[in-house]
Amino acid sequence: MTINFEEFKKVELRVAKVITAEKVEGSEKLLKLRVNLGEDERQIIAGIGRAYNPEGLIGKEVIIVANLEPRKLMGLESQGMVLAASDEIGLALLSPDREIRSGSLVG
Repeated sequence: MTINFEEFKKVELRVAKVITAEKVEGSEKLLKLRVNLGEDERQIIAGIGRAYNPEGLIGKEVIIVANLEPRKLMGLESQGMVLAASDEIGLALLSPDREIRSGSLVG
């Protein structure tokens, strides 16, 4: 399936810095992240707990979908989506190749 450029422009990708990270009780793969977007902070529930320890994510810059409609996962509201790629080796979070201001637009 393809989308046109106008549809793609609706997706707001931003750099976010992980402030806190913890396991979601009752789940092996969900982590509850608190991220900083510069002028805003958000909670994101991410299915990366099998690949990443919460402590190792604190301070890491990640790319998120910032304008995704909030969704409840295991009773917790997720206000965005962390982007990651996966292959036969495992999961890899997408992040900038240098430090950049939190909230910066990706595009």
